[in-house]
Amino acid sequence: MTGLPETYEQSRYHFRNDLTEVQRFWPEARLDNHPLAGEEDLSIDWIFSNARKDKQKLFILTTGEHGIEGYAGSAMLQLFMKEFLPRLNPDNIGIRFVHIINPWGMKHRRHTNAANVDLNRSFLRDFSSLSGFNPDYDLLSPLLEPTRPLKNIAWDKIAFIFQTLISLSRYGMVRLREATLRGQFSHPQGIYFGGQCLAEETGLMMQLFEKSIHDYTQMLTMDMHTGYGPRGRMTLVTSAQEKMNSKQMVAKFGIPLVAATNPEEFYSIQGDMIEYLYTLMQKNFPNKKFFAAACEFGTLGDSIGAVIRSLCTIVFENHLYWYGGNDATRRKVCSEYDQLYSPPDLNWLEQAQQDCRQAFEGVLQAEGFW
Repeated sequence: MTGLPETYEQSRYHFRNDLTEVQRFWPEARLDNHPLAGEEDLSIDWIFSNARKDKQKLFILTTGEHGIEGYAGSAMLQLFMKEFLPRLNPDNIGIRFVHIINPWGMKHRRHTNAANVDLNRSFLRDFSSLSGFNPDYDLLSPLLEPTRPLKNIAWDKIAFIFQTLISLSRYGMVRLREATLRGQFSHPQGIYFGGQCLAEETGLMMQLFEKSIHDYTQMLTMDMHTGYGPRGRMTLVTSAQEKMNSKQMVAKFGIPLVAATNPEEFYSIQGDMIEYLYTLMQKNFPNKKFFAAACEFGTLGDSIGAVIRSLCTIVFENHLYWYGGNDATRRKVCSEYDQLYSPPDLNWLEQAQQDCRQAFEGVLQAEGFW
């Protein structure tokens, strides 16, 4: 498969066929899947096998938590299968490869699931305590949630940029970024909505993680994402709970761009999957060795102009989904959204894959997986 897959179905087809390749090394490997509720043929698929002799290490690779990001995530998963899978030792390493946590979002080229839930804001056990969370989002909701159809995208963009600059002057970049990206739980039609109860996809992943780790002394998880950071370059993003600081991780893994989920280096996230894993491990498995991180492949860039463009694209796509617009507007917004999360650019993909190779090489070697 060259380039990004064209459809969710094509990506799933290739992944299911990968079972034969995995069984060359783990003969007992199996493919399992969870069909999502609803009328469409959508499923979360995973290939798994335990270590053949001694359950020492467990490697989990996940993709497509933000559906549309699954196109690039699928390419990175295929890259791992072809170039790195043979280097793992089946005798003492167990594997879990998860294809597209959010299949509805991938199929429909959206960031969220069918209920508009951002799954990376939904890894929570208690939603009752989130009333009033992120009040700054409420302040910015007129900017972030327009309630009329998109009509003239050029004028709408000018108005959005003007209003965003006013908000920047009033709140500052850090506060604006935290308000929009941290997650919110009171605007079901808004952006970065974490839901008000446990999502089906999230519940399944929690079960998979919690069931998998019991028999192993070490777990490593890598999750594929797109959007954040310098264009075409990968940033390794890990939990604010990680004991190593970013400089130590740069030295240990040989990866130039590393950030923790805090306002100083990245941004805070409520209900983040990696944060959930760190909390789970510290609470239930404190004596096990563990590392987890997201690989973020930058698309539009990280300048102030790029940040405003990204926010505009996210708001307009969500606006279009709920309130509609004419055909020309729809084509323009969808094209911008693809550029943000699934760029149809082979040069971008080649650079991203080079950085992905560096991440697989550096992290798995440093963690003792080869």
